[in-house]
Amino acid sequence: MPIEISEAPRGAVQAPLDWKSLAAIIDHTLLKPEATGPDVERVCHEAVEYRFACVMLNPANIVLASAVLAGTGVKVGTVVGFPLGATTTPTKRYEALEAIRLGAHEIDMVMNVGALKSGDRVRVEADMRGLVQVTHDNGALLKIIIETGLLSLEEKILACQLALASGADFVKSNTGFSAGVAVPADISLMRGVAGDKLGVKASAGIRTLEQAQAMIEAGANRIGTSSGVAIVEAAHSQSL
Repeated sequence: MPIEISEAPRGAVQAPLDWKSLAAIIDHTLLKPEATGPDVERVCHEAVEYRFACVMLNPANIVLASAVLAGTGVKVGTVVGFPLGATTTPTKRYEALEAIRLGAHEIDMVMNVGALKSGDRVRVEADMRGLVQVTHDNGALLKIIIETGLLSLEEKILACQLALASGADFVKSNTGFSAGVAVPADISLMRGVAGDKLGVKASAGIRTLEQAQAMIEAGANRIGTSSGVAIVEAAHSQSL
């Protein structure tokens, strides 16, 4: 039975899975602090070859990636408040604005996890709304990273509800730099809260086609991974 996915930023418009449609929902990720210029160029060329949704890089690599990807249609993504989410809202807003100025099209922002766990939902939503405003006003897309490995069931639900209320485009599971990795149960929970109004990005620990398929079946319509080439090559080989 074919897996169904959505390529829409929000919601769950379904399309059958093949290697090309799978590639189209992958954020090809390189966030290692030791990543070099040649590493950045390599992932950009891979993103063009396989037609990934975007490359997800640290802010210092935006300019190089933008130059390599100019005219290709592949978007540049970056992270804000990364990896802890514990910087102030004005700092996150400045990071996002500077990233967009340098050429980023998609922003993945880490939620203020400590504030959420303290029960300060007003502060958390205000943080999210501040980033929604600066990204949307400047033509970019915003994903909120909730760091599921640090949250209780109730906190995961609340984080998704606040992301939805803030007007963000996606809710994202994990940074990959903290506790836990993406698991289907969390993705299913996130999709249950998001419904068809918010995209769901599964990220961290997704290295195989089988893992990617499990996330898609659970409700993800974007996959963040540094193993995109291997995953798509596996899907391609199955289609031959």
